Amino acid sequence: MRKGTVKNYHEIRAAYLFVFPAVFLLFAFLILPAFSTIRYAFTDYNILRPDNIRFCGLDNFIELFQDKDFKKSLMNTIYFTVIVVPFQCALALLLAMMISSRRKGVSIFRAAYFSPNITSMVVVAILWSVLYNPNPTTGLLNAFLTKMGLPACGFLTDPKTAMNSIIFMSAWQAAGYQMMIFLAGLQAIPGDQYEAASIDGANKWDQFRYVTLPGLKNVIKYVVMITMIQAMKLFTQPYVMTQGGPQNSTRTLVYYIYEQGFQSRNFGYACSVATVFFIIVVTMSLMLKRVIKAD
Repeated sequence: MRKGTVKNYHEIRAAYLFVFPAVFLLFAFLILPAFSTIRYAFTDYNILRPDNIRFCGLDNFIELFQDKDFKKSLMNTIYFTVIVVPFQCALALLLAMMISSRRKGVSIFRAAYFSPNITSMVVVAILWSVLYNPNPTTGLLNAFLTKMGLPACGFLTDPKTAMNSIIFMSAWQAAGYQMMIFLAGLQAIPGDQYEAASIDGANKWDQFRYVTLPGLKNVIKYVVMITMIQAMKLFTQPYVMTQGGPQNSTRTLVYYIYEQGFQSRNFGYACSVATVFFIIVVTMSLMLKRVIKAD
């Protein structure tokens, strides 16, 4: 074997050795569970009786599309996604533009805006539960409202405001991540484009419309896509803050899967919901991708 051939062999073997752990973890914790979920979706499977798995065909899916709780969870998930994606992306872009300058001390604000994103969502949810407390003596926001002469608001106890309260908190917590992506995109836009626009008489709004937005086009596409996927997976906030209530106003599809699989022990039905949820997420992602490409 020639020297060059031996070198290539060792490089290929090293490459396979480095790739193998990632491929193994991907197969063990993503691909295999996904196929198992689809398989169990066609069974009557109670996790307390693992030896008594009965094939039931399409019964779970027939029951699912007649289930009012499933439909309510689906509508809650779609509502959360439709509202939080543009709100969070706009907030992240605004924050990125505010800290994109190279002024002294701006790094402090960058760290402050990004810090909620590196904080555990459970901790953030508990903190905001205290802020949203309906009692004006213990709830900071209601204490502020009463000081202003306004009535107290049942942020998490009122079905009309519970989901919106979670949306606001979620956007506040996660906007820092998208902010850093937008910040990188802003810094990649050549400064001479703004100078040329200013010489041509463009004001700040015109520069934003005709320089900033076109320069961030690909970044905006990416941010909208990942934000939409993350929004569809909403679970921690309802689980910690409202337990899906009040009156199921914050129960999402992922939370409903958890309830059916681990609280009701109806694992087969939970897998059928998870399968439909996977199809919905993939379909919405492909539709959004097509809309973005057509733009």
